[in-house]
Amino acid sequence: MVQTESDSALDRGDAAPDFELPGTDGETHRLDEFEADALLVVFTCNHCPYAKAKFGLLNDLAAEYDDLAVVGINPNDAEAYPEDSFEAMRERVADGTIAYDAYLRDETAEVAAAYDAVCTPDPFLFGREDGAWRLRYHGRLDDALNPDDEPTEFYVRDAVDAVLAGEEVEILDRPSRGCSIKWPEE
Repeated sequence: MVQTESDSALDRGDAAPDFELPGTDGETHRLDEFEADALLVVFTCNHCPYAKAKFGLLNDLAAEYDDLAVVGINPNDAEAYPEDSFEAMRERVADGTIAYDAYLRDETAEVAAAYDAVCTPDPFLFGREDGAWRLRYHGRLDDALNPDDEPTEFYVRDAVDAVLAGEEVEILDRPSRGCSIKWPEE
């Protein structure tokens, strides 16, 4: 496990990089298909303790907000990390461990690279503006810096509430903290 902090080149107001990825539901999902008013794209995985510590929060967000789509994208090298294989992802969804609106496989990690994601979890919150998804917040989900810490502040909830209210997100972009993305070998 290599702890890394995110520092994406995407700035607030930038358009979300497009994607078309296979989902654990057997469907192919594209960025433009999500109909919600807010979109939370989280680069995550099955094996990282930092990512695992946020499964519950992400599941809760997906269940609680009707106007928010929560999309997990797993870019990790499944050959080197079999727990992050597409089959293992499907198992996590089937047993209820992961209950996002979509859990997608980024086999080549090209989408993660387009977002400049570096760790798991690495969340990007978008709002609709002029028909496009525009970055409104990129940073920590909460104030728990380590997997065993209990959060007391939920930055992502405040950011989602602001986006859904049509307001600016006042929360500072704090670097996400997690395991480094396990980039596929070329």
